[in-house]
Amino acid sequence: MSLDADALVDRRRTRRKLMVWRTLAFVLAAVALVALAGLYGFGDGLGGEARPHIARLAVGGVITEDRDLTDFIDDLAEDDRVAAIIVAIDSPGGTTTGGEALYEALREAAAKKPVAATVGTLAASAGYMAAIATDHIVAKRTSITGSIGVLFQYGNVVPLLDKIGVSVETVKSSPLKAEPSPFSRAQVPGAREQIERLVDDTYQWFVDIVAERRGIPRGEALRLSDGSIYTGRQALDLGLIDAIGDEEDAIAWLETERGVAADLPVLDRAPRDDSGPFSLGAGALSLLGRVVGLDLAGASEAAALDGLVSVWHPQLMELQ
Repeated sequence: MSLDADALVDRRRTRRKLMVWRTLAFVLAAVALVALAGLYGFGDGLGGEARPHIARLAVGGVITEDRDLTDFIDDLAEDDRVAAIIVAIDSPGGTTTGGEALYEALREAAAKKPVAATVGTLAASAGYMAAIATDHIVAKRTSITGSIGVLFQYGNVVPLLDKIGVSVETVKSSPLKAEPSPFSRAQVPGAREQIERLVDDTYQWFVDIVAERRGIPRGEALRLSDGSIYTGRQALDLGLIDAIGDEEDAIAWLETERGVAADLPVLDRAPRDDSGPFSLGAGALSLLGRVVGLDLAGASEAAALDGLVSVWHPQLMELQ
């Protein structure tokens, strides 16, 4: 009798385990299928991307050269289902090459369909460069924008090396090779001047596109491009943005000025991450996390700022 009872308990435990594993397998399979549908546009996709809509493209954090992003902007411009693009900017800036690539991609997109920008907390330096690539800029009264300019920063570690008893010897083909160097005891003649030439050349280009895109005299653009930051209200008075408001105001402009239907859904669009063999699983986990309100697959990549940068207060930014 005891053996029969034990066998019954074991069978019940086995059934419960099987039920748990079957349920888990079903949930994972369902999530994977939904993720596949969203990734490849089956039916209406996860966000209804198969029907006409306004694409919301987020530009946030430090701007670096991102081929996936610029290619994706090209795809949006060619997509007949995308009636217009709203670029939602919240960025302190980034590398000049990253800002230039993003600027060029948005200008090419604007030649094919309406493109507007909304400024959140911050659109400074290369972030403002991205904003002026669009045809209409809307910002909050207290948004921070401007900081038009370029910088190049480098350190000198010689005092530290002296304290720990380390010296660095260098053999170079010419005096200006790899200058300025953090290991130089004395500044090589002409080293600072060559960096100043680089900074000034990029700065003059930045001023040129501000004057061109905002329709203000170059002398005025030069005056405003002293690195100052401006609130949204100040930027409006100076002609650096077009309106105070939010996304609803950007949509209203798209309707009245570009004939875009205001009742179209606004959908978040972003490049698909195909970087690794587990990208589908990460997408499924991300979707499941959104359902339950958790970030199950979020991970930040380090952003490297090499060379010339157009960024507001880089020393205060936390680069993960």
